[in-house]
Amino acid sequence: MPGPLALAGAAAATAATASYLSASLSLEHDLLWLQIAGGTVLNVIKSMRAGQINVFYRLEAHALAPSTANKPFLWFEGKSYTYHETYQQVLRYGTWLKEVKKVKEGEVVAFMAMNSDQFVFVWFGLWSIGATPAFINYNLTGTPLAHSLNESKARLVLVDPQVVDYLTEEAKGQVQGGGGEKGMEYVVLGPETEAERFQLEPKRYADKVRKVDSYVGMAILIYTSGTTGLPKPAIVSWTKVIMAAMVTGKGTSMRADDVLYTCMPLYHSSASCLGVCAALFRGATVAIGRKFSTKTFWEDVRASNATIIQYVGETCRYLTVAEPEIDPETGRNLDKEHKVRAACGNGLRPDVWEKFKGRFGIDTILEFYASTEGPMGTWNRSRNSFSLGAIGRFGFLSHFLTNLRSAVVRLDYETDQPWRDPVTGFCKRTRTNEPGELLALLPADVKSRFQGYFGNEKATNSKMLRDVFKKGDIWFRTGDIVRWDAERKLYFSDRIGDTFRWKSENVSTAEVSQAIGLHPSVQEANVYGVQLPNHDGRAGCAAISLEGGEPNKEVLESLAKHARKTLPKYAVPLFLRVMKEVGGQTTGTMKQQKHVLRQQGVDPGRVGKEGDRLYWLEEGSYVEFGEKEWRELQGGRVKL
Repeated sequence: MPGPLALAGAAAATAATASYLSASLSLEHDLLWLQIAGGTVLNVIKSMRAGQINVFYRLEAHALAPSTANKPFLWFEGKSYTYHETYQQVLRYGTWLKEVKKVKEGEVVAFMAMNSDQFVFVWFGLWSIGATPAFINYNLTGTPLAHSLNESKARLVLVDPQVVDYLTEEAKGQVQGGGGEKGMEYVVLGPETEAERFQLEPKRYADKVRKVDSYVGMAILIYTSGTTGLPKPAIVSWTKVIMAAMVTGKGTSMRADDVLYTCMPLYHSSASCLGVCAALFRGATVAIGRKFSTKTFWEDVRASNATIIQYVGETCRYLTVAEPEIDPETGRNLDKEHKVRAACGNGLRPDVWEKFKGRFGIDTILEFYASTEGPMGTWNRSRNSFSLGAIGRFGFLSHFLTNLRSAVVRLDYETDQPWRDPVTGFCKRTRTNEPGELLALLPADVKSRFQGYFGNEKATNSKMLRDVFKKGDIWFRTGDIVRWDAERKLYFSDRIGDTFRWKSENVSTAEVSQAIGLHPSVQEANVYGVQLPNHDGRAGCAAISLEGGEPNKEVLESLAKHARKTLPKYAVPLFLRVMKEVGGQTTGTMKQQKHVLRQQGVDPGRVGKEGDRLYWLEEGSYVEFGEKEWRELQGGRVKL
């Protein structure tokens, strides 16, 4: 019989082996993948069987359960609503919409509003009567706004009083009648409508008005950002809403006593589906900020006792470069005076990741990748620098299963189309660390995974690629260039169209931005390719904002040295455009835009009108680039 020491040694060896296998196979990430995917499937099946896939029923269940009815669900600008109070507000809005505005089940209603408690009440009020909200980006004006309203096919538009000025007569003049004979009706949610609501007794309508025939039935219309064209209304299914809730809820290990804070726009799926709905599914609390501001972000976080925060795009960069908040009474730096344990979102760039975590003492980052219309998503739960910058992190099993339904394929950078073998006509998967376009496999019944764009078959079909690996297969094009590394981590490289060619090499704008952003003087870098007279391809230009504003000779020399040290020669930006403020070219969801900068190029006459300064790389440093140098370039007297 083995002695105690032998048994202890065997136990230790077994534990060590188990620990090694768990680490080498990334079993923790397999488990998370199964929790999210399995949780989604179980929720969908259970909800469909009960006839309650409409997420309104989640709110109702919490509002009527004694254990959660009086628990805070919604916080906004210092005011808190319990689950039951929220439910009553939702029923009141639903009753008003149905009785006064005659909204029918299945009807699409356009909704244009800033973040607020009212936004949530109206949204769930529409769900309570079986209607579908179309979330309109309130930052839009003119033609893009009119186009968004037209695409919704709505007859009724609900408008927040704070954004009614965006709804100009010019925009209204471009709207085509809407869904009704009398044209589109615009209703401002002001004191008059509030008085109408409070004259009505809130009703809970019969389940039949919320009847959903399919697990991929339309829950919301959420619009694409419109950076490369007019916004398109993507159909967000009930299954996708549930999946989004599972990603944030499981990915952050959200508990019922957690408070998730988001000031990202609720008209986008990040704040609405991955934020509000995640808190709802976990029986937690969601705190909402009206809009993002570095001055109010941490004030709201502390006031709401938030334990999880949400970011999108450049949010974390703006917070990281902002001046520290100092307590006026004690003089203490308040950077780490909060209860936040996790940050979740998408678009946290590698050059900001550690700076953000370190400055604000954030333990866990949940970075995810998805698109509103896309049929797949990935995530990376990270507590250290091992997977810094990755948009997906997988174990052995989850990586295998993910690759059955997705592929990264080689790209023809001349045409921005997946490369096809000249003999077989099929595409080819990339090798490890080779960038390519991410595709997602679609079944023969395409709409069971990809519902497309509402009323726009042409745009829907443009996202599908056929005969990829065999005749008859169908794949969804993400439009994103990514790469797998040898440790089953997925990294974003660029958007197709942003990558440019210079000196016969492909240059990733995202990777160059990351490298330039690591320079200590750079607050933000937005890299793009510009066409030059008498030169093939596009030359790299980095639009940057600097600590202290204007650059001096030492900073310019240091930037040139840093770029040459960290980047291949062909990828070093030949031009710098120094901008006065961070975030001058971003979307409503704080994602960098490049098309305006690309159009202006490096013509000093156009750039100077914006108040920016141009520099170019010459003899080991960036030096002033003006009209004289531009004329020499145009005249063919300069060869880069």
